Amino acid sequence: MPHLAPEFHRLYAPAAGGDTSDAALVGPGGEVRALVMELLAPPAWDSLGQVWRGVQAELGFPAPAIAVSGVDGLQLWFSLVDAVAVQEGHAFLHALRRRFLPDLPVRRLRLFPSLASDHARPVPQRQGESGDWSAFVAPDLAPVFGDTPWLDIPPSEDGQAALLAGLASIPRAVFDAAVALLGNEGLVPATAVAGELRQGDAAGTAAPRLGPTDDPVRFLQQVMSDEQVPLALRIEAAKALLAHRGGAGR
Repeated sequence: MPHLAPEFHRLYAPAAGGDTSDAALVGPGGEVRALVMELLAPPAWDSLGQVWRGVQAELGFPAPAIAVSGVDGLQLWFSLVDAVAVQEGHAFLHALRRRFLPDLPVRRLRLFPSLASDHARPVPQRQGESGDWSAFVAPDLAPVFGDTPWLDIPPSEDGQAALLAGLASIPRAVFDAAVALLGNEGLVPATAVAGELRQGDAAGTAAPRLGPTDDPVRFLQQVMSDEQVPLALRIEAAKALLAHRGGAGR
């Protein structure tokens, strides 16, 4: 039987040996492995579910965890194999919003970590004023909590651990490929990708990238030819290259 604390640590602690307190989700160097998108009231699953399904189908991500905040929101918890800088993680969540929820008012979303390095509170946790609980929930139960995103009794630790035990972290190569491809949404010039990657390096990202290059076209070529990258992302890389070359030829 898996235990809750080790499973939460495996997925979301910013570094080996760290604890899982609220502040510890952001490492001492400003790095994070947990990225959280929270949809506020009315937190309908039919909206957030578009992100949950889309990142798996289009970006090749493992399924993110689904949680009720215990107050007024539904959450998606993304886990990264390698930590990224707070700024990079926050910007990536914005890119996911643009891709999958373009018509949703920004005020209805909370993205963690924030640029101020605040993070979401670990789950599960009792909420002080109401006494309700946040909790991870199974995908088939997520629609049930659209109007009441909380539990009024403590969730089972064994049940919470079992939900997390079935989840995996996003490999660095897959995350980097998604960053590059989301940056090319709407036929953004390929040179913008190199700028995004350099900003991530300047923010203190220490983990290796898909390939050490400042050439965005070469980066996309690496994505397209890397057999470890999901096929959907490799196809998107090919489309981005075609769009860039078509634009360069005009």
